[in-house]
Amino acid sequence: MSKTVIKVDHVGVKFQMGAEKVDNLKEFIIKKINRKIKYKEFWALKDVDFGIQQGDRIGILGLNGAGKSTLLKVIAGVLKATEGSVTTKGKIAPLLELGAGFDLQYTGAENIYLYGAVLGYSKEFIKERFNEIVEFSELGDFINVPVKNYSSGMKSRLGFSIATIVEPDILILDEVFAVGDAKFRKKSEKKIKSMFKDGVTVLFVSHNIEQVKNICNKAILLEKGRLIAQGDVLDVCEIYQDKLK
Repeated sequence: MSKTVIKVDHVGVKFQMGAEKVDNLKEFIIKKINRKIKYKEFWALKDVDFGIQQGDRIGILGLNGAGKSTLLKVIAGVLKATEGSVTTKGKIAPLLELGAGFDLQYTGAENIYLYGAVLGYSKEFIKERFNEIVEFSELGDFINVPVKNYSSGMKSRLGFSIATIVEPDILILDEVFAVGDAKFRKKSEKKIKSMFKDGVTVLFVSHNIEQVKNICNKAILLEKGRLIAQGDVLDVCEIYQDKLK
């Protein structure tokens, strides 16, 4: 019997947004002192509730601004929910943004150890896997170049190589295949699929519906911060495509 590894329990995330335009820092400070800064509430997520079983590969669909990335950040523990709660079981490897977790002044090699430590792995473990990570990333001699000189595709390749080589229980991917060449995207998809047999749970955000169908077995659909559909990936993709028409 499958166990629940992620429980999102009536989660809401509220942001405070400026209700009026402030042209510069001086104007902002003056209005702040005089308490003339007004804010309006914006709910990026509202009453989102679902569970994920071990080994599920969940595609998270929705238009821009639907709350997809916000949801991933709450599940990864990067962002705190305003209301509700998230419970996770197992080691999470999040690839939320290109270069997230990297120190741009450090080389790719140094960032392998840094990012590995962020994910909770020992220096000895990363050292054992170092050559494998570099080989998969295809960065070659660029592994000794500061990450600030990397293209977005190079950052994505390095981040993906570290996150997948350390064998997480839960892998969170936010548009990581949106950059880079087709060859590496195909290689990355193959790598993710090879992890399925080990029972890894995947949360995958992509605007590419064919990728979602290829990787995921289930999906959820967000609209303006609310969960409006969940279930079999083909069924949810069909609902999403109808909304795109």
